[in-house]
Amino acid sequence: MTTPHKEASKLGQFSWALFDWANQPFFTIITTFIFAPYFANVLVGDPVKGQSAWAFTQSTSGILIALMSPFLGAMADAGGRRKPYIFAFQLLLAVGCAGLWWAYPGRPDLILPISWAVIAATVGAEMSIVFNNAQLPGIVRPERIGWLSGFGWGLGYCGGLISLFAVLAVSMPSLFGLAAGDRPLFGLDPETHELERLVGPASALWLAIFVLPMFLFTPDSAGARRQSLWVAARQGGASLVSTVRKLRHFRNALTYLIAFMLYNDGLAAIIAFGGVYAAATFGWSTVTLGIFGIILTVFAIPGAFLGGRLDDLIGSKRTVQLAIAGVIIATLGIVGVTETRVFYVIPAEPLSPTRGLFGSLQEKTLMGFALLLGFCMGPMQAASRTMIGRLAPEGMTGEFYGLFALSGRATAWMAPLAIGIVTAASGSTRIGMACVLAFLMIGFLLLWSVREERAKA
Repeated sequence: MTTPHKEASKLGQFSWALFDWANQPFFTIITTFIFAPYFANVLVGDPVKGQSAWAFTQSTSGILIALMSPFLGAMADAGGRRKPYIFAFQLLLAVGCAGLWWAYPGRPDLILPISWAVIAATVGAEMSIVFNNAQLPGIVRPERIGWLSGFGWGLGYCGGLISLFAVLAVSMPSLFGLAAGDRPLFGLDPETHELERLVGPASALWLAIFVLPMFLFTPDSAGARRQSLWVAARQGGASLVSTVRKLRHFRNALTYLIAFMLYNDGLAAIIAFGGVYAAATFGWSTVTLGIFGIILTVFAIPGAFLGGRLDDLIGSKRTVQLAIAGVIIATLGIVGVTETRVFYVIPAEPLSPTRGLFGSLQEKTLMGFALLLGFCMGPMQAASRTMIGRLAPEGMTGEFYGLFALSGRATAWMAPLAIGIVTAASGSTRIGMACVLAFLMIGFLLLWSVREERAKA
């Protein structure tokens, strides 16, 4: 792995990790637990059509990210500096999030504009992550890179957990002794779903506050080469073309990128559509989805921290393999739950309208597998990020992180698209969700042949 010219201060490293904290509410309360189910089941108003429409936002953003990420990563390597790119894409993320306030229910004419706001925010989030990831090998010693990567993921999950608690407190203040009755705080109107719409602007505000330390205290590429934007773009493009041509010489890294492309798409899909699937199957409210997200995130936090330590002890590859196996088992269990059955064939009592929180066998079974998913997804993501840092040739870190983002998003449009097509064709959200298993299993098999060693330029 590339040895940093000078390791960043503890404050600089913590500020780098805080970037995950700043960005996580977008993924937690917008694309997973709160806004995504609202978009599919209320804004669109039909579970099958809604899941297909949400798949459109994810597949379109995936295509855009796949086209942009490798070029911009190479461009950042040529120019040396990463923070200007991070700032530009974080601004795009904030603007996209703020636009979600206008996702009024009962307005089918708003579905397309809101979809494009989600796409813009997703592109902003994912592209800024490319450049933040590329800073990692330059701010910490190689033997601690796994720990810092896992710490960042764990800190991000903590931020997501707090944002879920905030949504729950505003939605049901009586649970926290903040107010009497079931009316949301701040006079938010449940009839117009102001709470679900407000999570967008609130995420933008959170981002603006907590991303500042990274800009202030994390060094922007040791020995950065000061070049004009045009020169960096020209050299970055030429470098990218050269790298793509030479990928046949980096066969080990190429195999890993293809494996990551597949298993990460499976994980991203099960995360993105899990809340949508649960809300459609069980009719969960925003409060129930918030509690579900809190419980899932509570299990994800120790998984991420443990994964960082495990990464340094047994290596990135083995950590990822263990995590993928857990995610496959969890996914098999989740899609085996329906309104009337668990484990595919075991009958269960019909859902009672007066049941308590997660009060049916079906919901308890889904929760059990969801907790396994939550525990495994942190190590899987953190160790995958470390792995590419261990494989990238010296001097090509940003470029390979751009290719890493490309492999993570190149087929990201395919998994949601497959879910959308199969859901629409079968009329079943469950069958649509089962598509992700193919991505997980093929990626898992390809990873076996990858050697954990740094490529030579």
